[in-house]
Amino acid sequence: PSPLRQKTVNYKLLTMLAISQTTRQPYPHLPYQRMKDEVLGKKYQLSLVFVGESRAREINQTTRSKTYAPNVLSFPLSKDSGEIFMAPSVAKREAKKYGHSYNRHVCYLFIHGLLHLKGLDHGKKMEASEQEYLKRFSK
Repeated sequence: PSPLRQKTVNYKLLTMLAISQTTRQPYPHLPYQRMKDEVLGKKYQLSLVFVGESRAREINQTTRSKTYAPNVLSFPLSKDSGEIFMAPSVAKREAKKYGHSYNRHVCYLFIHGLLHLKGLDHGKKMEASEQEYLKRFSK
């Protein structure tokens, strides 16, 4: 277990994917398992945690010395495992700014986090991959 994670509510274990949340706001129902499997492979173990803005800010401060509440953070734990923390309230605000629905933006952010775990950095290759996966998985 990650030292970053605190109390967890609504824990749901899927094949090699654990989804939990520490927020009351429901998260979108997306094909998280299929997305994870296609980007990282079926054997990759992933924890996806939906957190509030204050928790996201705290994790960002602790791990990256940044003081803002991020939309998504990815942490590789080993070659075959990692964690993604997502702040739904940040995603909801940003969705309007980018002209996305809330579900589409969460889908985009999850893909973005998966690609970071795969080893991609920001740039044209990552953007092309994001758009390819977004077409495949967003509604």
